Amino acid sequence: MKNRRERRPRVLYLAFFFPPSRASGVYRARATANYLVAQDWDVTVCSAPLNFLYNVVGSVDEELCATVDPRIRVERPSLNQYTWQQDLREFSWLRRNFPTIAKRVYTFSQTKMFPERYSSWAWNAVFKALKMHLKRRFDVVVATGNPFASFGAAWLFHRLTGVPYIMDYRDSWTLDLFHDEPAFPKGHIAWSWERRMLQKASASVFVNEALRDWHAERYPDCADRMMVVPNGWDPDVLPVAPRELQAIAKSESDALSAESWHAAQRPLRFGYLGTLTAKQPVEEMAEAFKIARRHPDLANAELQIHGHLGFFKNSPGTLKARLGLTDGPNDESVDETGLRYCGPVSKTEVGKVYENADVLVFLAGGGKYVTSGKIFEYMAFGRPIVSVHAPGIAAEDALAGYPLWFNANSLDVDALAASMVAAGKAARDLSSEQRAAARRHANTYRRDTVLIPFEERLRKIAAR
Repeated sequence: MKNRRERRPRVLYLAFFFPPSRASGVYRARATANYLVAQDWDVTVCSAPLNFLYNVVGSVDEELCATVDPRIRVERPSLNQYTWQQDLREFSWLRRNFPTIAKRVYTFSQTKMFPERYSSWAWNAVFKALKMHLKRRFDVVVATGNPFASFGAAWLFHRLTGVPYIMDYRDSWTLDLFHDEPAFPKGHIAWSWERRMLQKASASVFVNEALRDWHAERYPDCADRMMVVPNGWDPDVLPVAPRELQAIAKSESDALSAESWHAAQRPLRFGYLGTLTAKQPVEEMAEAFKIARRHPDLANAELQIHGHLGFFKNSPGTLKARLGLTDGPNDESVDETGLRYCGPVSKTEVGKVYENADVLVFLAGGGKYVTSGKIFEYMAFGRPIVSVHAPGIAAEDALAGYPLWFNANSLDVDALAASMVAAGKAARDLSSEQRAAARRHANTYRRDTVLIPFEERLRKIAAR
């Protein structure tokens, strides 16, 4: 039996979105928990209740659960689903009999206690964690947001137990990433809560330098405890993940493949993989591709869209309309201009999608503070990448050293179409040396590489 000095450090990980959720932040949480276990941590995750993921959000990726290390303990505190409930039969006794009082109680909790509708989950997570802590203490807490009530839970748990905590900003709470302006008016309680939580945190983590700088400017007394841990790509869920990144000389098979390619001259396949949302410039992407297909090099090319249309049940119809898609056979949607909606893809199958594409389309919404986690997977497969987003977003920092990046630096559809044509030409002439160079750049963003400084910082905090 290990003595006290030899025992594994124990971390409580507050991650509302965790498999089988398919929310965008789930991959960072899954990878972090797996990495900590691999580094000999005892990991307990508090995550969303399953009935919320299945019945309210209505979209999950059950295959992703198989990629979670079985040594991780997952707890699922309950959540008051007041704002999501539509069925009278699901209402509480108080809401059914005294709806006005129930509304006042809920409004008070949002305006005077913690301004987020996930706050009940956070307080229940604290209650559950306290019971576990009494049996076997936690050494440190990691809270990842959104939802940002997880930060409040970490703060409260620290107040009650003295256990240090780290705040991991996958997103920004008080900054509107899509308009580059404060998300709350001056005097809103979100500001006082954020200051309170940051001041007590042993560290706070951001996905890019732009976000770290924005928060450091507003909370200068906490700036020395702020660090950047970028997103990355996960080799364990890319079935045809790139081999070790090194210069690869052309083999006979490479030459044969290239010869067959030029002989066949099949239409190019452009690919987008990810969740489409209303915040992305989908119309510009569709129109630019329509223009690009007029070029002889892109004749009969397809833009294959893989992934979910929105995060909720009613999202697909709106997004299909914005793309100009109509329902086709086999649950696919095909547009006469070459757009094809191919449906959702399990995280465990994304590698096949990437390898099947000749050019990858990086579609992103938002402004200069946005870094999409998807771009790291794109780079890992060494394909030409076309940017379709506003100029100057934070993702460009990661792409800057990528040798197969085609960026119009604009959302003008003619400029976007020209970059698509250039990327298509590059795809036809792509050599193994070019792919190797692209993959070498991507290798710096392997998740097990970018998490090293985070784990080291966490271990030092736990040791205190």
